[in-house]
Amino acid sequence: MGIILFDNKYLSFLPLTFTKPVAEIRMGILTNTERWKRMSSQNISYFSLPYLSEKFPTQIENSNVFVAGNIIPSYEFVEKVGLLKSSQALSYKGKIIAFACDKEVASGIVAKANNFLTNPIFENIISQSDVINLTAEINFLFDLFQKNKEVLMFDFQLLTKNRSSQKLSNTNTLIGENIFIEEGATVECSFLNAKEGPIYIGKNAEVMEGAMIRGGFSLGEGSIVKMGTKVYGATTVGLFCKIGGEVSNSILNNYTNKGHDGFLGNSILGDWCNLGADTNTSNLKNNYGNIKVWSYAGQNFVDTKLQFHGLVMGDHSKCGINTMFNTGTVVGVSANVFGGEFPLKFVPSFSWGGGENFATYNFEKACETAQVVMERRGASLNLEDKKILQFVFEQEEKYRNNKPI
Repeated sequence: MGIILFDNKYLSFLPLTFTKPVAEIRMGILTNTERWKRMSSQNISYFSLPYLSEKFPTQIENSNVFVAGNIIPSYEFVEKVGLLKSSQALSYKGKIIAFACDKEVASGIVAKANNFLTNPIFENIISQSDVINLTAEINFLFDLFQKNKEVLMFDFQLLTKNRSSQKLSNTNTLIGENIFIEEGATVECSFLNAKEGPIYIGKNAEVMEGAMIRGGFSLGEGSIVKMGTKVYGATTVGLFCKIGGEVSNSILNNYTNKGHDGFLGNSILGDWCNLGADTNTSNLKNNYGNIKVWSYAGQNFVDTKLQFHGLVMGDHSKCGINTMFNTGTVVGVSANVFGGEFPLKFVPSFSWGGGENFATYNFEKACETAQVVMERRGASLNLEDKKILQFVFEQEEKYRNNKPI
């Protein structure tokens, strides 16, 4: 059987999903792809928009189950998916979230591509049953940090069950028991408080002296918490990242740096982002009112009905020193933001500038920068990546409407 994670919520998670399927967004400790690979013995692949399919292909087997990529699975859900027969479905709150089919039907669904993803209609269902328990359902960007605590707790149990943590140095002060340190990780002279949520330190990660961490917290493989950093849960740091200053209830995906003083709260950063020294994000309005954010799905600013919402930043975007982001700011892919004034609350992909003055970031120059950044980490911008970025560059042109640089 093949499990195909389909992007029924692509628009809701832009700008993060400009460059990856929903299932590749990190939340808790893992991505949904990683979660499924640990919880199921079946082959896992994706069904996303055509421009992403070269990097994230669909693998059709003789029997298949299409599973909504925005569903964080529970053990019950994974078990029920594994028992599905052709033309049987699972639903949650009235929506189909898993559908089993044979090779021919799966090929027909994939051939529909855009039409199916924007309006997933499953035909010839012979039986349908409800799922009672899921770990989480994420429908909006802010669900990622809003529901991060419960997903982090689930992932912690998934990863650490029947395993022993590496011993911590006695230079640390520990509160609570749910602390797990993977092989090769180092933690010295730090305060770890796991009473409100677990703390997971990944393989070969490092927590430097003087760090103060309140769980839930996850630090990915090879990542670094710098000296004197203050972390409030629930916070997730992906693979090969650096964090410093003050971080609260935020998610950083892979290879992203917030390495200096400054505040990051209720925020989500994509891959290969960098925040300059003393960058600060506002996550609360002065009047304590609801925060509006740019919605790609609605093509306007929508009321989140949340009092706390910080920055959302797409892959490869960066900001200069002393940058200030207003509540609910959305920055697209490969943008370069700088200057002493608050930038616009919606900064389209491949924008260059600050305040209200932005130009178009030349595509080739942006790719050259991405290549330099990735080479420093032993990676490279391959042809698949560049094609994806080219698509995003062209899609976002209607929002930029300014001179090139």
